[in-house]
Amino acid sequence: MTQELTGRVVVITGGARGIGRATAERLAAAGCTVVLGDLDAALAATVAKAIGRGAVSAELDVTSAESWRTFLAATSEAGPVDALVNNAGVMPIGSLLKEPDEVTRTIVDVNLHGVIHGTKAVVPGMVERGHGHVVNVSSAVGRVAVADGATYSASKFAVVGFSEAMRSELRPQGVDVSVVLPTVVQTELSVGVPAAKGVRPVTADDVAKVIEQVLRKPKAEVWVPRWSQAIVKVTGALPRGVQDAVSRAMGADRVFKAADSSKREAYEERARRS
Repeated sequence: MTQELTGRVVVITGGARGIGRATAERLAAAGCTVVLGDLDAALAATVAKAIGRGAVSAELDVTSAESWRTFLAATSEAGPVDALVNNAGVMPIGSLLKEPDEVTRTIVDVNLHGVIHGTKAVVPGMVERGHGHVVNVSSAVGRVAVADGATYSASKFAVVGFSEAMRSELRPQGVDVSVVLPTVVQTELSVGVPAAKGVRPVTADDVAKVIEQVLRKPKAEVWVPRWSQAIVKVTGALPRGVQDAVSRAMGADRVFKAADSSKREAYEERARRS
């Protein structure tokens, strides 16, 4: 059953860049009031002003429960939240054995704890009103692990599991939970990372379009591009040795290892600082 978006209030984390910004622009055009949360408060304010249509923003550190409370208070003028898009994420990549402990904590804190904190902060209001929708942005590597991205992949696997558990928990209370799994997206986060053979890199707006579609018609799990899910399901039914051979043939097992470190230098530095 398709749902109307006009007039709905949607909180988007990581809303100042990439998928978050593209989602905010698309949902605002569809009639939503978008609420942008981002660690870069100045950029989020600039984006909200550019979007117009009642968009508001405030600083948000998704890893902090207190920051969530402050953020929701600061943006309460938008009204009760109808949907939450947990999009904020970081992707430092490289060998786990060389990964500093603070980087490991950052990845898990932003990618997993950020989703959990957001759910705890926003969903009680949805439950009280008897309706709402949470969309968690995971990744294709949240279903198919890739070398040189162990912590990132683990955090995204956790988001998938968390989404499935919360879907069962919240469905009886009128709240939908969806998880979106993009392949390599052409944003700063994946700069320098090659796509697997035969898999076209998607844009931030490609992902935003799917998020909009999921908000209109809730689904449990959606991949971007959608056909990539079929590949994973088919290969997942094969013996492990065949799965590994397919992965090698597509180059999927080397996408992080083959990343251009010179192109990723600026992003890696900012992500590790976050």
